[in-house]
Amino acid sequence: MSVLSAIFLGLVQGIAEFLPISSSGHLSIFQNFFGMQTAESGELLFFDVLLHLATLVSVCLAYRKDIKGIIYDCTYFAKSLGHPQPGGKKLLVGARELIMMFFATLPLFIAVIFNDSLDKLYYNTYFIGLALILTSALLYVGEQIQGGKYTARNMPVRSALIVGLCQAVATIPGLSRSGTTIAAGKAAGLDSSYAVKFSFLISIPAILGANILSLFKAIANGVDAKSLPAYFVGMIVAAVVGFFAVNLVRRLNAKGKFIYFAYYCAGVGVLTLLLSPILGR
Repeated sequence: MSVLSAIFLGLVQGIAEFLPISSSGHLSIFQNFFGMQTAESGELLFFDVLLHLATLVSVCLAYRKDIKGIIYDCTYFAKSLGHPQPGGKKLLVGARELIMMFFATLPLFIAVIFNDSLDKLYYNTYFIGLALILTSALLYVGEQIQGGKYTARNMPVRSALIVGLCQAVATIPGLSRSGTTIAAGKAAGLDSSYAVKFSFLISIPAILGANILSLFKAIANGVDAKSLPAYFVGMIVAAVVGFFAVNLVRRLNAKGKFIYFAYYCAGVGVLTLLLSPILGR
């Protein structure tokens, strides 16, 4: 893989991973339509894993204060268990938030069962086009929902499970993970701004877990050592762009501008369906 291709795909990944437009859908389009897909699928899969890990760094940096708070609260609560206090133990907000993240991550184990079947859809540009149109519909509906009052302090388990189930569904290539989970969070009663935050927080275990599985598969298929410098450059691009994309999503959600992403995904989805007979692989 050339450095230029790595930079381009890193840029696409960094933008599309967190903007509600589906990174998997866009990477599939570019790799299938523009000949960036190599004969050695192991190389392609390995680079895809590295790009996702780079964007994982992005979200950790963007929410570093929240992650630090979760770790602090969990540590403090764990230490307090051995020291009886008047009035009993109070579960701190950060510890409670981690528990909600756990429940939201559980449904992903269902998605693992269908992992091989989902991988095949990645190379079907007709399906990708339809999935992007569905993403558009989800974003449109989600923008009409005002959201509720739930935050980390009072979110019920059922809300976490609803968001988690939608995250599992969003492992389908072409569906936006962030767009789907943010819309689901608002529908489940989460405060609009917290729905964005929770969506990004649960992406950490989701991205990490999914790519650990893919990493072993990619290594088994073989990795071209000569392409490692290009991979590294692509990772840096994805991490930097991803960091700014996370903050952009937060600002756009606060201003109620997600509807534009719905229009964009609809346009790209239709265009993909029209070009598939000509450029599809």
